[in-house]
Amino acid sequence: MNGSPLGTSVPRKEDRRLVTGRGRFVGDLQLPRMRHVAFVRSPVAHARIVSLDAGPAREAGYRVFTQADLGGIVLRAQSALPSYVETGQPALAEGKVRFAGEPVAAVVAADRYRAEDGAELVDVDYATLPPVTVAWDAGAAAVHDEAPDNVLLERTFDAGDVDGVLAGAHLTVERELVTNRHAGNPMECRAGVALFDPADRRLTFWSGTQVPHLVRNMIAELLGLSEGNVRVVAPDVGGGFGVKAVLYPEDVALCAIALQLPGTPVKWVEDRVEHLAAATHARDHRYLLTAGFAADGTLLALRADVTCNVGAYSVYPWTAGIEPLMAGGLLTGPYKLEHYRATVRGVATNTAPSGPYRGVARPASVFAMETLLDDAAARLGMTGVDIRRRNVIRPEDIPYRMPSRLVDDSGHYDECLTKALDAVGYDELRAEQQRRRGTGESPIGIGFACYNELTGLGRAASAGPRMPFRTGHDACTVRVNPDGRVTVFSGVTSQGQGLETTVAQIVADALGVRYDDVDVRIGDTDASLWGFGAFSSRQAVIGGGAAHRSALAARSKVLRLAAGLLEVDPADLQIEDGVVAVVGSPDTTIGLPEVARVAYLESNRLPDGIEPGLEATEFYDPVRGAFAAGAQVAAVEVDRTTGAVRILRYACVEDAGRAMHPQIVDGQIAGSIAQGIGGALYEHLVYDADGNLSTGTLLDYLMPTSAEIPELTIGHVARPAANPLGVRGVGEGGTLGPNAVLAGAVSDALGVRIDELPLSPSVVWTAARRAAEDAGKTPVEPGGRHSD
Repeated sequence: MNGSPLGTSVPRKEDRRLVTGRGRFVGDLQLPRMRHVAFVRSPVAHARIVSLDAGPAREAGYRVFTQADLGGIVLRAQSALPSYVETGQPALAEGKVRFAGEPVAAVVAADRYRAEDGAELVDVDYATLPPVTVAWDAGAAAVHDEAPDNVLLERTFDAGDVDGVLAGAHLTVERELVTNRHAGNPMECRAGVALFDPADRRLTFWSGTQVPHLVRNMIAELLGLSEGNVRVVAPDVGGGFGVKAVLYPEDVALCAIALQLPGTPVKWVEDRVEHLAAATHARDHRYLLTAGFAADGTLLALRADVTCNVGAYSVYPWTAGIEPLMAGGLLTGPYKLEHYRATVRGVATNTAPSGPYRGVARPASVFAMETLLDDAAARLGMTGVDIRRRNVIRPEDIPYRMPSRLVDDSGHYDECLTKALDAVGYDELRAEQQRRRGTGESPIGIGFACYNELTGLGRAASAGPRMPFRTGHDACTVRVNPDGRVTVFSGVTSQGQGLETTVAQIVADALGVRYDDVDVRIGDTDASLWGFGAFSSRQAVIGGGAAHRSALAARSKVLRLAAGLLEVDPADLQIEDGVVAVVGSPDTTIGLPEVARVAYLESNRLPDGIEPGLEATEFYDPVRGAFAAGAQVAAVEVDRTTGAVRILRYACVEDAGRAMHPQIVDGQIAGSIAQGIGGALYEHLVYDADGNLSTGTLLDYLMPTSAEIPELTIGHVARPAANPLGVRGVGEGGTLGPNAVLAGAVSDALGVRIDELPLSPSVVWTAARRAAEDAGKTPVEPGGRHSD
């Protein structure tokens, strides 16, 4: 390839093995003498464990491990926030179970089938306790003794004179909104293989994790091993979405079992029922909102009370604060606001723990904010477009200090919205909506959402949860080998984003070599220096920044060595496609293979002051991060008789900064919108009053297929960010809009208030019937205006 590959959709390096079925997933791993693990899981949500009898299983020849057998290992997610209540999560439950699906014992056998048979022989006697499944239920039973009110964390974000401004506002809007609990459901469920070598006390853990270095760090601490003697390998990962950014009790148990079975690899691959019951959940929130507006639609003040159901445990390492703190910090989104008070809390319940999931909290908080704007626009006789344009942060406001003290560096929200409106055919849709009125045809509605996605969080931006570490930096090593090819050892971790490709593009561009001559090694804690992993849309910004800096440092070394060999000044040299040439003298060249050969094999030719070898390692931390602007617009058709919602058109425009690989960028946006549509219309983890999961299989837990996802129109506003590559993260922004867009569109079509998600046919039908019955109160006509 001639010229820089950066900014072009080069063939992806991963695709050959992935599309031909040669991917290397944890489930594919087969080792000699491998044994398989099945977990005995609690069938009840809240109970004391009266007794656990593993005798029959052991008599049948199975190895059975309980919490006592593992030495009582307990995970503790820590935070320095004053309100935080630290609670422990045992590797295997002991004394008490806190959610249906919690592991209480592990059975080891020659294969998974036998292990499952052995698990059925383990007899556990439970004395049930009253469960709590709804986080905003007062007087619920305590999940943890340390938190008798079940509040594990509470914080208030406060700026300005909220009460005074609300009292004087022209219009006050009050809403109570509830969002639906759902799961990540990657194609590949959780999986791990652990092997302990007693000769050198070395543990290797193959895991489908997004955070291999964080996993290594805590596994070593919990098991009393030197961190240098713990190797974590994340091979190909079939999707993560945040669900695999947690260190789970099953992971810890698997490694602890391996220590007790030295030389024997032990393997666990989660099935879908286990995933729905025991992997982390998300999005289970309630918002109590009061917003004040001026007569011209200017947002003046916002008061919010946000409760997040964080489940039975505070997950490691993100704590119970991950959703409430994100909700409070970014609730105001891309809108200018001076007076803001939001009290947020994470409340424990007898449900599966809540953890990071694509877009953490913001699909719900964007829904809340956009709902307030739509409500205010209807009451003020404005359009949803006009009220958003009245309030968005603009380029001239940048840098804009949000009321939560985060600093927005984007400001291109109005431009994104305008492009999205044009792409969806807004004027045409409004005309069609008007035509259908009174015809008996199914009504159509249009919904909007503007959002800001904080990406590439550096050490300052990631300070909110006050964990014992800051997730600010990543490292990268760029090595020019003796043959002139380049190997990159990056701290990034792939879960399907094509990082082998984009890291190779970055290095090839900065170093001046061909894309095809760069090989990337990721996901192995033995091969690369520290990388925090895949979460918060950080890897293009931070991992990419580290790769860029390392490649530039390696380039400088190449130029110094080549300059000595050619007897010229390094400033007079350039590198292109692996050839070093003297500027202005194209016939004076030296190939990178020859330079590298001297660096490694012919040290007698090394110029004075230059050491052997040709590699560089650099870290990068953006300190704050980069906001990515976005806007989405959609049109839906609603069947009044069934409540069914059909998406007619959907457009999204985002500012991802510099697009390093346009095809990957569009793929990330499309995939995240599809996931957001699933959450808005279909997905719902429902617990009954006893804490049993009613939607515990894919027969009950609905997910969209390709038939339910419309053709997506994706556009871009390319405004480079202030980082080495000018990039903004793009992995999560698409999930932020669909809740608000589709709820707003249904409201616009039927003239109803939407206060809960998902937008299932029953919810839509019920809302429509309720609106019809209350038609004499405050009916809203399609288009967002009150009939009165």
